[in-house]
Formats: sequence, structure tokens, C-alpha cells
Amino acid sequence: MTYFKALLITMLLALGTHMIYAQDTEEVEEPQDSLDIRDKQDKITTWQMIKYDGLSVYGGVKHAYTQPLRWKGKDWITFGGVMVGTAALLAVDEPANDYFRDQGEDIPDFIRQASFRFGKPLFNYGLTTSIYAMGLLTKNKKIRKTGVLLIASATAGGLLQTFSKTLVGRARPLTEEGNLSFRFWSSEAGYHSFPSGHAILAFTTAYAIGKQFTNPYLKGGIYAIGLLSPVSRLWEEAHWLTDVVLGVAISVVIVDGIDNYLNKKEQYVLHRKKNKVRWNLRLGAGQIGVVGRF
Repeated sequence: MTYFKALLITMLLALGTHMIYAQDTEEVEEPQDSLDIRDKQDKITTWQMIKYDGLSVYGGVKHAYTQPLRWKGKDWITFGGVMVGTAALLAVDEPANDYFRDQGEDIPDFIRQASFRFGKPLFNYGLTTSIYAMGLLTKNKKIRKTGVLLIASATAGGLLQTFSKTLVGRARPLTEEGNLSFRFWSSEAGYHSFPSGHAILAFTTAYAIGKQFTNPYLKGGIYAIGLLSPVSRLWEEAHWLTDVVLGVAISVVIVDGIDNYLNKKEQYVLHRKKNKVRWNLRLGAGQIGVVGRF
């Protein structure tokens, strides 16, 4: 697949995302204070939006790295569970590697290529910046915020996995040294297995996009696409199962943390609360009826 084709696919995905957003958006009546904020945002220039979004990306990345400082009891229990689960998977790393290697022989080449490229930084940032550009040009607040979330999450996850790979220096399955072979601070690509960068970039993108929808089937489809690249690394014997599982877990933590941070930013508030009608059954002397309260 050439660079031109990859870029074309990126633009089609971005356009498709924009169309799905439009279909998923509900028309609701906004309160007056929401309309005032929206009017103010409509008057800001493109450069002001870019500046604001750039600072939001920086703040999101910073928030992702510092959020453990704000964790409470439940968060630390979840963290401990992930660590224990990952450690338990060490026992099945090698059997899983044998299984996926055998399955990989029957995977169509176009799926292998697409899965590999979806987790590459070039394709990932092409897709994320295309979504952001779409939101910026159309002044669609939901798409613009999603673009910021994608860029910040991919940046935070990308830097983290790059540093961790060098620090840990875990041997890849292809080296045939076993899943407990390490060369700390190694610059050799064969010892950059932990965690999986493809898993982090691909699932970060899928998870961030999937969070924008409420339809469980649509969410599931997007998440399934995001898991193709992580699983493909097992087919290719580029990573152990624990590399991939922890990479996906890191993606979820980073995206959720940055999303919570952005939800507190004024320009990204969506104000999508419905004015629901409350129906009550009323019984009385000689009367029965249903009353709706707005």
C-alpha cells in the first residue's frame, strides 16, 4: 500500500466519522446560558481555536501523566487488578505465542497489512489530524473536541511506550529467548517488546472515537477494529500477549483521563441534556388520568 492510498483511506475514514457524528447527534433544546456560550464560541477566530486546542492537548498530556497523583482507593484497586492480571498472563505468554503464530498463516494479506498500518504513527496521526481539521473547518464542537482527545491521547501514549520499551528492554518472541528475557536500556529493536506500541496507538484511536457514540453495536464495531492491530502483533510474533494486554489497558486509562480533563474545558461542553417529560398517574375522586410535567 502506497503513502497516497494510506492518505486516501485516512480522509475517507475522517469523512465517514463526520457523517456518523451527524447521524448520531440528537437535536435538543438548549438552555439560555448554553446558547450564550455557543454564541461566544462562534465569534472566536480559527487561530484562537487552534491556540486553545493546542494548549488543551498539552494540558491533556500533562493530566495523563499526573493523574496517578489524583487516584483514590478504587483507582488503586483497579490498577492493582490490572497488574495482577498481567502478571498472571505471563504463564500463558509462550503458549499464546504458538497459537497465534499458527493462526497467522491463514490470515489474508490485506488484513495483515491494514492491521499493521493502523497502529503506525504516520497513519494514526494522519487520521487524528484529519478528524481535528474537519471539526476546525466546520466549527463542529463535538468533532473538534474528539480530534483534540485523539491527538492528546496518541501523544501521551506514544511517548510513554517509546520510553518504556527502551527502559524495560524485553525480548520479542522472534528472538526466541523466551518471555522473561530483558536487556534494560537496550537500543536494539529486538528488545523493544514491552509494551506494544501498535496496541497503544490503534486502540487509543478506536477507544477515543467509540466513546463519542451511545449505540453499543457501533461502539463494539469500532473497538473490534481497534483490536485488529494489537492482535496482528501476536500473529507476527512481534509481541507477547502481556505486551498487548497492558498496551490496551494503558490506552483506556489515558483516554478516559484526558476525556475527563477536556469535559471540564468550557469550549468543549456539549450541553446535550434533554428537557425530559415526567409522566405521572393521577387518581382522585371521580377522576383518573396521566399528567405530563415539563
